[in-house]
Amino acid sequence: MESSLPAVVSQPVVALLTRAAIFLVITLKSGPEHDATARGLCADLSALKRAVGFRDLEGGLSCVMAIGSDAWDRLFATPKPRDLHPFREIRGQHHAVSTPGDLLFHIRAARMDLCFELATQIMARLGSAVATTDEVQGFNYFDNRDLIGFVDGTENPVDQGAIDATIIGEEDPDFAGGSYVIVQKYLHDLARWNEVPVAEQEKIIGRTKLSDIELNDAVKPTSAHNALTSITEDGEELEILRDNMPFGDAGKGEFGTYFIGYARSPRRIEQMLENMFIGRPPGNYDRLLDFSRAVTGTLFFVPSATFLEDVAVDAAAAPLAAQPEATDQTQSRPRDGSLGIGSLKDVRQT
Repeated sequence: MESSLPAVVSQPVVALLTRAAIFLVITLKSGPEHDATARGLCADLSALKRAVGFRDLEGGLSCVMAIGSDAWDRLFATPKPRDLHPFREIRGQHHAVSTPGDLLFHIRAARMDLCFELATQIMARLGSAVATTDEVQGFNYFDNRDLIGFVDGTENPVDQGAIDATIIGEEDPDFAGGSYVIVQKYLHDLARWNEVPVAEQEKIIGRTKLSDIELNDAVKPTSAHNALTSITEDGEELEILRDNMPFGDAGKGEFGTYFIGYARSPRRIEQMLENMFIGRPPGNYDRLLDFSRAVTGTLFFVPSATFLEDVAVDAAAAPLAAQPEATDQTQSRPRDGSLGIGSLKDVRQT
């Protein structure tokens, strides 16, 4: 069946998982000149990514740029995506906090130096227009395990399933090819967690620790993490795409997980978080939260790469001379808006 939607290129939401990542959340300073600088970056981001990625063509460098609700109103004349709003805090047995954030950059690569270089170039391009709210350098931990010792992301959708779970189609045609993303930074009390017997840990998570096999429903508590984060509607499981990564500072004794979830509707992730923090039914909350505390929480919209490429650059934006230098190879390469992925010419779900 032919789609009535125009051809668009999505950002690399469904890029393959990598061994390194940087999660960069920033806020825009007040002033039209700062807004103009941010709009200028929208159009230039793909060129910055190519300039850095060209230094290691096998490094798998990708970058997703996402915009918060308040920033959208400042930056663009178009109406907001229909489900974009500030992150709503959740108060239950534990607290899912809401924290500031205007722009999110999710940078992934096989090597941290590529991630770091692109983050540096982005911040140099934005300059005094922004302030950093949070920056986390994530790493792959052995066989995709969290620092609590369990494999993370086992049930992630793949291939077309990942696209179906994350990329907007005809339900919001003005923003087809886009996605929503929620990020949260969790800090673990590993000392207390490691005192819990493995059998009890497995009931909290809902999977075996060593072999990563899901527990049978007959023995898995209804408060298990994977039970509360499973959402069905009209008999269909509503999936999201997670690219969580561990982070830490051994010297400070800080250990954590950076949660990042993409979905074609934020309501999917919000329902999972309500189940975790309030409980399903209320009071039957996720016991993992007794050991893991959310210290940030922000919702963003991921416009298509086509949308970013088409953002008009203001005359008031930072002059070209102030931008980071590009290689000769990059200067001669045309913009393709790909941000490191191929074209999704038909985003309609069939």
